[in-house]
Amino acid sequence: MLAETVRPVLESEIAEWDLEADVVVAGYGIAGAAAAIEAARAGAEVLVLERSGGWGGAASMAGGFIYLGGGTPLQKACGFDDTVENMKAFMKAALGPATDDEKIDAYCEGSVEHYNWLVDAGVPFKEEFWGEPGWEPAHDEGLMYSGGENAAPFRDLIPPAPRGHLPRMDNKKTGERGGGYMLMKPLVETAEKLGVKAEYDVRVQTVVVDEGGAVTGVVARRYGRTITVRARRGVVLAMGSFAFDEAMVRDHAPVLVGRPGSAIEAHDGRAIRIGQALGAATAHMDAAEVAVHAAPQLMVRGILVNAHGQRFIAEDTYPGRIGQAMLFHQNNEAFLIIDQQAYDEVLGPDATGTARRPEPTWVCESADELEEEMGLPAGALTSTVNVYNAHAADGSDPLFSKDAKWVRPIRTPIAAFDLRGMTSGFPLGGLKTGVDSEVLHVSGEPIPGLFAAGRCTAGVCAGGYASGASLGDGSFFGRRAGMSAARR
Repeated sequence: MLAETVRPVLESEIAEWDLEADVVVAGYGIAGAAAAIEAARAGAEVLVLERSGGWGGAASMAGGFIYLGGGTPLQKACGFDDTVENMKAFMKAALGPATDDEKIDAYCEGSVEHYNWLVDAGVPFKEEFWGEPGWEPAHDEGLMYSGGENAAPFRDLIPPAPRGHLPRMDNKKTGERGGGYMLMKPLVETAEKLGVKAEYDVRVQTVVVDEGGAVTGVVARRYGRTITVRARRGVVLAMGSFAFDEAMVRDHAPVLVGRPGSAIEAHDGRAIRIGQALGAATAHMDAAEVAVHAAPQLMVRGILVNAHGQRFIAEDTYPGRIGQAMLFHQNNEAFLIIDQQAYDEVLGPDATGTARRPEPTWVCESADELEEEMGLPAGALTSTVNVYNAHAADGSDPLFSKDAKWVRPIRTPIAAFDLRGMTSGFPLGGLKTGVDSEVLHVSGEPIPGLFAAGRCTAGVCAGGYASGASLGDGSFFGRRAGMSAARR
């Protein structure tokens, strides 16, 4: 049966097309929506094929951050100066190693215009800054630091600016009406006004190619039946990562084996395998973003130690960098050490910004007692706390350069949260694409008629990460994919 493999199907084998359009987009998440809008604006007839029962993808379930900068109107409204060059420098330093600098340059140079494009499409942003550490603002503030720009080592090398832009939401809750939903809804409505059509419950299996190797359509499955869809100009793959394909995770990103996938089950890697079957190149398949399941506002007020009771990172950095450090370098083992004052500041009766009140794993009257309860070698944690406190008395942290505003001695009672195994993640690698979102063959040449965007591609993140990079990259290069397909 045609749909049983990712191997391309020859156009000569297609007796009849069930559907057709100028541009066919596979996937109706953020990349697919952006591609559909721009292809339609370029005059193409656009058809989106979505495997689930409705639009949204992983984007609609996400927090909604979009990483933008270079002096957006929101940054200026909140009183922050930023430049394109500073944004480039940070992204190349923080998202590496071996970033695609041509993509980052294009992304940063087009960032302000992309913000305006989102606003024009109806995406709302509240002109308010959230200054506390966190995975996202506590309310519906529109701007915050979302990549460690204001933490060591970056703050001393590159003038920091907050670049996490979050769509405004009413009665905030993650999921159905979270920031991701508030991002996707106006984009889909814009696409519909432009005449974009969508077919749901359609699972794309592979692509169709002509005798010259150009992509001319797709083969899909719907309700147990194989259907064929002709693309007169081009196909855009926007089907997500390989987070939920166990074999691909094991082969390419084994560090994520056994870890919960921060994605949706539709992220099965099929778009990547479709491209590979055509000879497409891939990049950064071993890279991964990692989330640590601990409150950043607690972490910044305490110290993070490894299985030996030693600190290993500045606690005020981007939480994703903490998660990566834990999983990649500390065998997924870490403990958060805090005192009663820190706990009360974040989780006490008068605190704001955190709904849950997690209980520490151990609570003791001294560091000596705590390290014994934790099963650490005698003196290991005590010496770490003593060294930290000696410098914290002067507001300094010579070991990891945590910002002075978060540095103070850890007093008693003292407690520890057991963070061992408390990480989840998703892969960052995928199909190699050019700056105009054309899928590249292993030879370096574009594969005619095939374009891709979003998490099925190797985007601006080559190893590091910043919250908002996926939605920003997906929407920005999704637009380019749509324009490129429509021009062909």
